[in-house]
Amino acid sequence: MLLNFVKSFPVLSKSSALAGNCVRTLSATKRCFSTTNTNARQELQLTYLTEDDKQGIAVLGLNRAKARNSFSRSLVDHILESIEVLAHDKNVRVVILRSLVPGIFCAGADLKERATMTQQDVGRFVTKLRLMMSNIEQLPAPVIAAIDGPALGGGLEMALACDMRVVTSNVKLGLVETKLGIIPGAGGTQRLPRILNPAIAKELIFTARQISGEEAKSLGIANYAVKPNEDGDAAFQKALELAMEIVPNGPVGVRMAKKAIDKGLQVDLATGCAIEEACYAQIIPTKDRLEGLKAFAEKRKPKFVGE
Repeated sequence: MLLNFVKSFPVLSKSSALAGNCVRTLSATKRCFSTTNTNARQELQLTYLTEDDKQGIAVLGLNRAKARNSFSRSLVDHILESIEVLAHDKNVRVVILRSLVPGIFCAGADLKERATMTQQDVGRFVTKLRLMMSNIEQLPAPVIAAIDGPALGGGLEMALACDMRVVTSNVKLGLVETKLGIIPGAGGTQRLPRILNPAIAKELIFTARQISGEEAKSLGIANYAVKPNEDGDAAFQKALELAMEIVPNGPVGVRMAKKAIDKGLQVDLATGCAIEEACYAQIIPTKDRLEGLKAFAEKRKPKFVGE
């Protein structure tokens, strides 16, 4: 299914003459990554949807086809750059993370590149990979992973860092690292047990078992498991539907709800309630709260501005 996009940019490095030109040209929209690196054009694409009912949705598309979207140094750097931009863009209300490569979501680490690294290089790379996952998790806006192809190893770890996951029913998912004599090193050992019964998470990690999208839904890893379609984007289309349910709601309220939930899950109930109180306090002086009350009284849809 074709979608109408107003802006679509390759995610590229910040240095280069083109960078300055691109920023100046599009400064009014505040929507630009720039570089002259042609490899980056093939690896990652950040798109902003512009149809009326989709405004506020940003789509981050993995596009490293030759390596099944595996994490190279370059791809990780570009994802980190894109996340930094999205984190400071108040116009973005929902982010969808997807693959633009048919038949794969993400195969995890680029093992060919990994084989060329020293032990010190491996440690530094995994640290950066872990940072990338945390930055995805800590984005202010909700993040939905649309999984239309296998998500293995670090690919599943990236999906687990998202707020919600939509999968196709026949897709394969798994933390398969123990088959390689290692462990999930980008947050998988921590996030999966927080989503599942820890004993089930241990079973999946210890056995390196791959499960279907349908199984992921029944276990609670995925919010939805949908039937594949001919275009190969059924999970993405469902993720769009979910994002469109979120977009009309107060963006400040949604962001504060995410913060209250995420921070509260890390502490005891009493401290969690205190976090909720602090988040609510930040909403009280906003224009959106007053608009919500006014719209309710006038029996109309609110027009939230994110302030």
